[in-house]
Amino acid sequence: QVQLVESGGGLVQAGDSLRLSCAASTQAFSTFIMGWFRQAPGKEREFVAAIRGTFTYYTDSVKGRFTISRDNAKSTVYLQMNSLKPEDTAVYYCAGNSDRGLRPRDATAYDYWGQGTQVTVSS
Repeated sequence: QVQLVESGGGLVQAGDSLRLSCAASTQAFSTFIMGWFRQAPGKEREFVAAIRGTFTYYTDSVKGRFTISRDNAKSTVYLQMNSLKPEDTAVYYCAGNSDRGLRPRDATAYDYWGQGTQVTVSS
């Protein structure tokens, strides 16, 4: 069983930046597809970003503001969030799995999920 532990959430003002981290307990991390999803109150969980090898994927609303990256030596994936907006407020979840060739934007591509970290952006 792979454990994913997120950190880095918090309360910031609009325009500020945050960096989320997700540490994975697997030595096979370099072969994993990793993603970030978020869920705002009263809304469904939505895809934010994913990284497969060196390829990255983003939802349109965060393109140009968020950057996903990974450090395979540390088994950690990051989400750098710049120019944050109140609508980015949500619980952010890290997700991962060995790459089965599924769509990175689909939650079904991931078997392992973190506990979530709250990001709150005030206006």
